[in-house]
Amino acid sequence: MSKISKNTDSTQIKIASHKGKLGVLLPGMSGAVSTTFIAGIEAIKKGLGRPIGSLTQMGTIRLGKRTDKKSPLIKDFIGLTDIKDIVFGGWDIYPDNCYDAAVKSGVLKNELLQKLKPTLKKSSPMKAVFSQQYVKNLSGTHVKKGKTKMDLAEQLIKDINKFKKDNKLDRLVMLWCGSTEVFLKITKVHSTLKSFEAGLKKNSKDIPPSMIYAYAAIKCGIPYGNGAPNLSADVPALEELAIENKVPIAGKDFKTGQTLMKTILAPGFKSRLLGINGWFSTNILGNRDGEVLDDPWSFKTKEESKLSVLDSIFQPHLYPALYSDFYHKVRINYYPPRGDEKEAWDNIDIFGWLDYPMQIKVNFLCRDSILAAPIVLDLVLFLDLAKRAEMFGIQEWLSFYFKSPMVKRGLYPEHDLFIQQMKLKNTLRFLKGENLITHLGLDYYD
Repeated sequence: MSKISKNTDSTQIKIASHKGKLGVLLPGMSGAVSTTFIAGIEAIKKGLGRPIGSLTQMGTIRLGKRTDKKSPLIKDFIGLTDIKDIVFGGWDIYPDNCYDAAVKSGVLKNELLQKLKPTLKKSSPMKAVFSQQYVKNLSGTHVKKGKTKMDLAEQLIKDINKFKKDNKLDRLVMLWCGSTEVFLKITKVHSTLKSFEAGLKKNSKDIPPSMIYAYAAIKCGIPYGNGAPNLSADVPALEELAIENKVPIAGKDFKTGQTLMKTILAPGFKSRLLGINGWFSTNILGNRDGEVLDDPWSFKTKEESKLSVLDSIFQPHLYPALYSDFYHKVRINYYPPRGDEKEAWDNIDIFGWLDYPMQIKVNFLCRDSILAAPIVLDLVLFLDLAKRAEMFGIQEWLSFYFKSPMVKRGLYPEHDLFIQQMKLKNTLRFLKGENLITHLGLDYYD
């Protein structure tokens, strides 16, 4: 749960300065998402592209009444780190520098990459913590060795400290952009920080690499976000450490293609009380993510994340006549020729007045990494903001960006994209001592 002192008198929260250099650490640095993000930021710096899709760069926020006509850019309103002050680092199981990795990923046009080549060539990943036990369809050579998982965590901590010192950084953020790991459930080793650290020393099979990265980041006091459906920081032990070290954490699983469409469409159906008989979703993609998800146990992790969205939005326990019996199926198929240009099909069987049936079909030809890159940027800047505002623990206000948002134990996550956006913007208003927007329509709140 996000912890912050209560703002009861409309005075703004004290937020440390956003000036200075911000280091961005990316596990999975040579993957399609990371390289598209890094190359995109470098292109924007040079005036070669625009940050389309980024709320922090292009979004506005309404303040006060509608008649006040006051809607500044979010980045001007709250004070976010300038992208010119971002420095990139990270780890990967492949040693390719960002230019070579971006070329292999095939997301961005070669014409653009040639203009960025000198800069991207300078960014190479550190050796990664990795075990094929958790990602069965990948094998890399650029991998750390250690007798225990605690030893590996300590190596990551050394990497973090060296990266900060070498680049003369003021602050750091870590965002997992690595692959989806095999499906794991919370066990006893995750229950407390003491049991977790004992598990690291005993090489517990229930602690995958993403948890080791999360532990290292939080131990160093660095905000941590998880862009995959892995448990990662979403266990009681690491939540305990985040509270203890006053570190903001967020996750899980970037909300990009098909699930983004679901969180846009499903709230509309529910708001009009249209019933659902079935929702069939299938995808084809050919990037590293597709290769990883070709393994049934990695797909199981992703499936759990994608399936949870509709139940949460439709609330069948409240609307049993409309949503208690609908059938939901999700499929992901690895198809190498498609590369990063994923294609997602949805067939939705709905019913309306007098139970008359209707159908909706969606064919979304999307680009996963193009949709993910602005999410990475926003999360980096907002997690840094949370740290500077002394917000720590789970940052539920960042649910806007995730398929399977982290929430306090015992609560259900909010998946409605529009409610998530309202919560995010109201959090920003709260931090600056502005009135929250309630849309009550009364004269004094209008």
